[in-house]
Amino acid sequence: MSTDLQTLGRAVKQAQYRHHRALDIRLSAVGTTLAQWDALRAIDRSPGASAHALALATFQSDQAFGTLANRLFAQGLVERRPGRGRRIEHYLTERGAELLAAGHAVADEVLAASFASLSDAERTVLLGLLLRIGDEQG
Repeated sequence: MSTDLQTLGRAVKQAQYRHHRALDIRLSAVGTTLAQWDALRAIDRSPGASAHALALATFQSDQAFGTLANRLFAQGLVERRPGRGRRIEHYLTERGAELLAAGHAVADEVLAASFASLSDAERTVLLGLLLRIGDEQG
């Protein structure tokens, strides 16, 4: 008997939805949202990246990321510097790095609880499988 692919897809989406809801609720306690924290995380991983590269990294449109980046800038969480040509580079401020760190602690707690029923070996297998199908899609 083969696995129903729609059921599998829905199970993946359901887990993602639960993570996003829990993260959004818990991140609000440290003063941010999941979208903002994810953007800070992307900037931290790629300091000096363009808005387009950061939009791709956060699964957003260029316009949506631009709006988000404007809010982060207004809150003093990121700084923008001119790059080559018309490119604007993004960097975390000290305040942005502090908020990112607080968000990491929240994410670690939420995800540890979510994956607690899986052994280390099962988590390793799950990660490998998700990375493999993610690479095939992109």
